[in-house]
Order: sequence, then structure tokens, then C-alpha cells
Amino acid sequence: MKIACRALVGLLALLCACVAAEARAAETVVTILTATTGGIWYPLGGALSSIYSKAIKGVSFTVQATQGSVENLRLLESGDGELAFTLADTLTDAWTGNKDAGFSAQLVRLRGVARLYPNYVHLYASKESGIKTLADIKGKRVSLGPEQSGSALNAAAVLKAASLTFDDLAKVDHASLVNSARMVGQGALDAAFSTVGLGTEYVRHLLYSGKVTFVPIPPEVVAKICNPAYVAGTIPAGTYDGQPAEVPTAAVMTLLVTREAVSDDLVYLMTKSLFDHSDLLVQTNPVAKDIGVAKALSGLPIPRHPGAQRYYREVGLVK
Repeated sequence: MKIACRALVGLLALLCACVAAEARAAETVVTILTATTGGIWYPLGGALSSIYSKAIKGVSFTVQATQGSVENLRLLESGDGELAFTLADTLTDAWTGNKDAGFSAQLVRLRGVARLYPNYVHLYASKESGIKTLADIKGKRVSLGPEQSGSALNAAAVLKAASLTFDDLAKVDHASLVNSARMVGQGALDAAFSTVGLGTEYVRHLLYSGKVTFVPIPPEVVAKICNPAYVAGTIPAGTYDGQPAEVPTAAVMTLLVTREAVSDDLVYLMTKSLFDHSDLLVQTNPVAKDIGVAKALSGLPIPRHPGAQRYYREVGLVK
């Protein structure tokens, strides 16, 4: 009898373990694709993951560091992620299949979720380099940012609009944004491009050192890019210590995107939770103060996901 009872207990334990394993296997996993850990998107992705984990039951959220926009959209299209940060111009390039931007074919599975906040092209140079204008970077050592990043595409667009080519530079580097800043500060590079939100910490640290200065990107150069994703903007005076005057530059919007196969209910809940708890994102980084539902549909160059569309219809943004 005791043997039979022990056998029954063992069988029940095995059944419970199997049920638990099946439940874990059935749990939806959402991977949020961000950028390198030294930028803004990675911590914002972490904050989003925390918000979603509390608001959405039965779903496990994880944050993945990447090289940035181009890699994010490729991963998303192939099913290796469910939510991604991207720059608006990169998203347009992916949707249209711009080979020069790194997309050999159209990425047609991408779907829009929301407009987040503007990024600004930060072009900075060591004071020792003597660089004061875009024309001055000719013959200099310049980092464009990681190869599969929005920063690199933005840098290429700005250079072309300024009638400069990579051959005009003494060295073209593709270090991470943080390493690029470090190398400029140490004198290993003369200048670097970095498309990030205002007040980014590694830029703040670099400007505080007094060793570097911003290089302006004039509105007329931005206009020559001939891409609606690029608008003339300014880095306001005093955004960084050691920056007494505003700096004209190009601004490009950060967008949140998903793919068509992600369920409508899940995207609806992620969209709703994003705006219901955007105050928590501001605690992670002040750039998030520009995130708001009233601006959510501005500048999305691809079709919206039906789940996001349901939320926007619910709040009266669309009919």
C-alpha cells in the first residue's frame, strides 16, 4: 500500500512538473531591441520592460542590446524580436529596401507603434583638431558610429549634403558611440557623429572635460539631405556644461515599431501601457518628457499595427 501511495505521489509530482513546463513553454516572450548599452535606448528599453512586466500578465519581457536601428529592423523582420527602437529615416529605408542603407530587400513585415521623441545629430570635435565647421573635417579622423546604426546613416547623409565623401576623410571609424567619445577625448580621433537624445551622459561628460566642442550642422545642409525624416533643429544653449550657445543641427525622430505577426491584443496592451506610464520613462531619462499620445502618430512612415490602431481609436486619435 505504501509503495502504491509513493508511486501515486511520484506520478502526481511528474504530472505537475509537466504542466508547469508546458505553462512556461506557452508563455509569450517579448524581446525589446534597443542599441548599445551606453546610449539612451537601452535603459529606456529596460524601463519599458519593467512597465510591461507589471501591466501585462502571462508575458515575459527581455531587453536586447544591439548596434542600433539597422540591426533592430533586420532582427524584427526575421522574427528575432517583437518590439524595437529605430530612427525614422532608417525605418523608411527599410520599408523601401534602400540598398545603400543596408537593406537588400523591402522589410514588409514591419508595423508602426508610436512616435517617441526627437534625436539630434551631435557632431563634436576635439579642440586640438581645429575643426569648427563641417568643411574642416576634410582630412580628419572621424567616427560615424557603429555600422548597423542610425548614427552611421545620419552621418553619411550629412556628409553627402555637405558635399563630402568618405574618401575626403583621413580615417573613417565605426567605434561604438561611447568609445567614439572616449577616442575623441583622448586624441585618437578628431571628431565623431552621434545621433542621440539631448543630455546624453557620455556627451555630457565629454563636454564637461573642456577638450571638445560641437560642430554646427547648418539648416541649409539639413535641407540638402532631401529627406522629410530630417528637420533642422538646435541643441539649446546650456544643454551641456561648456556649451554657452545653441548649436544648429539635424533632428531625426525616434520611433517604436513591431512586426505584423505580433498579436493585436499584445500590441494594444503595450501601446496603452507605454502612454499610461510614460512618467516612469521620464525618470529613466528626461528625453522621455516628449513622449505623449497627442504626438504618437506624427512621422510614422509605415502602416500602424492593428493593435496600436485599436488604442488610438479608443483614445480618439483616429476614427
